[in-house]
Amino acid sequence: MPRVSESEKVGEVTDKVVDVHTSHRSVLNADDALLAELGYKAEFKREFSLLETIAFAFSIMGVVASVTSTFSFPLVSGGHVGMVWGWLIPCFFVMTVALSMAELASSMPTSAGLYYFSAKLAPPKWAALASWITGWANVTGQITLVCSIDFTCAQMITSAITVSTDGATVLGAGATYGILLVILFCHGLVCSAATSILARLNLFYVVINIGTTVAAIIALLVCSGENKVSTKDAFTLFENSTGWTNNGWAFLLAFTAPMWTLTGYDSAAHISEEVSGAARSAPIAILLGVAGTQILGWLLLIAASFATTSVADLMTTDLPLPLGQLFLNVLGKRGMLAIWSLIIIVQFVTGAAQGVDASRVVFAFARDNALPGSRWWKRINPRTQTPVNAVWLVIMSAALCGLLGFSTAALTSLAGASVIGLYVSYAAPILLRITSGRDKLVPGVFSLGKWYLPIGAIAVVWVTFIVVLLFFPSAQNATAADMNYAVVIIMGVFAFASLSWVLSARNWFIGPIKTVNEPTLSVDGKESVE
Repeated sequence: MPRVSESEKVGEVTDKVVDVHTSHRSVLNADDALLAELGYKAEFKREFSLLETIAFAFSIMGVVASVTSTFSFPLVSGGHVGMVWGWLIPCFFVMTVALSMAELASSMPTSAGLYYFSAKLAPPKWAALASWITGWANVTGQITLVCSIDFTCAQMITSAITVSTDGATVLGAGATYGILLVILFCHGLVCSAATSILARLNLFYVVINIGTTVAAIIALLVCSGENKVSTKDAFTLFENSTGWTNNGWAFLLAFTAPMWTLTGYDSAAHISEEVSGAARSAPIAILLGVAGTQILGWLLLIAASFATTSVADLMTTDLPLPLGQLFLNVLGKRGMLAIWSLIIIVQFVTGAAQGVDASRVVFAFARDNALPGSRWWKRINPRTQTPVNAVWLVIMSAALCGLLGFSTAALTSLAGASVIGLYVSYAAPILLRITSGRDKLVPGVFSLGKWYLPIGAIAVVWVTFIVVLLFFPSAQNATAADMNYAVVIIMGVFAFASLSWVLSARNWFIGPIKTVNEPTLSVDGKESVE
């Protein structure tokens, strides 16, 4: 057998390394070429891998922190049944939205995302208006969601302070708002970082997210010992504490929790200009992120249902978040503070991920000159190559929204408005896909084939239903203190978008604009895009 010299071995290794780099470069070139076909110049570094993109889409939903934030909804709307089935049922319908969105993201991987999809799938006459409405709905949902996540993080911190001092220190709305501002400032710094840093951070985000969720599930099941409800009660005991006399309607209000949690998965589309192999990575990240969150969230709520021996006890807690009381009951003070500290970290990184997502939406909308002061918000920082100005616009806007936190009803309404705004922006391009855009979509790597129509139809009907549901108050005879003002917030944004369109924008907003010229021949005879 002939011996291979050291130089030949080195040569083989070098060739393999060159092949890998060449392959990676070809993927990046294909991404930028597709982006150019969509009309945009590549302005970001593509440093998110498939794994990091999946981590981002999963982490932005922050399953354990989001379940903690929204636990009061199923608790009031059905008790054990609200926890278990109020989560599971919406999951099937949300997956139809995710499937439809994944197909669109694979076909058109751009940070513009949803409003770009609407523009390309709408009839030409209405393309700009469809893009305008979808864009404003998405921007509204993105910014208010940043505020909702970070305000809840502030509430978690105040809960920890209350428990650690045995109730001696109870911080009010002013202190909570001050903590919110600190959290937002920290998120502004994190979100202004370079893409490579953000991509690596998401690997930490997903580890702490999954680890804390699993720890919470095990802790509730193991540490509750014999002090659990029966399996029958955990899955079938129904308690209506909403004030609505119709039990069926009361149960439907439990859907608020999974709908608030299962938002933000469009983030994989919004960072697609920073992703290598975006047409493949974005849809995979959307679907795996949603599925993973649904499964872990359901398991966590099943564990919580078994550990909840008294719904009334949790509802009357002095803590801002009832799940905190459940952890306190099951784990004791030290155990509760340990798991609660991890949940606070999860909520913090969820807010950081959402800040990145929102900033990319704002940047993209400004790039198409849709926002007041667009020339400022669409600037890319030359050092980090990220939209730092857009980041701080999101942070400042979220801080303003946080002023609603001085009213519990207003804050709850803000959370509802964020879900409504996001899901309206999700449904708009899906509706156009199954109507005027049936023959317009160029399939990407991921395609639903002939199933796009029934899946899309179910998605649109579901979103229509859930938007109406989210406008209703939690009690039948609502007072000013517990009224749902989400309709006021949403109608305010809709009125602004409509009036600005009629009075001004229809004369100058044309939808997505080209920032890249047609391909030209370079000196060496190769095609290049300016």
